[in-house]
Amino acid sequence: MIKLLLVALGGALGSVFRFILTAAIPKSLGKTFLWGTLSVNIIGSLIIGILWAYFENSTDNQNVRIFLIVGILGGFTTYSSFALESINLFRNGDFRMAILYIFGTNVFGMLAAFGGYYLSKQLLTI
Repeated sequence: MIKLLLVALGGALGSVFRFILTAAIPKSLGKTFLWGTLSVNIIGSLIIGILWAYFENSTDNQNVRIFLIVGILGGFTTYSSFALESINLFRNGDFRMAILYIFGTNVFGMLAAFGGYYLSKQLLTI
């Protein structure tokens, strides 16, 4: 039960951090590009890499690991988890699965978003 609470609290904090950054960054860099989302994804990926190295050989602090990686970074950006999982597939020599995972996530994710948008538009016009 404590792990669920840590994930929930961390997720809430991560979501707030993401909201603040995605609102603040376009104000300073301009709105011509999705700087906020890009920055969040890159920052989240950098932080998950740092935490991964820190926690990789440690069995201590599992609650801290769950709070930071699954909770905060999960709320901040799921892209960081996607990046880490992709790297681990490459590190484990599973190149085919890594390419399929990267391709599938991006292509099917975009298709699903477009499909959901299209379906919603169709249902709302009925």
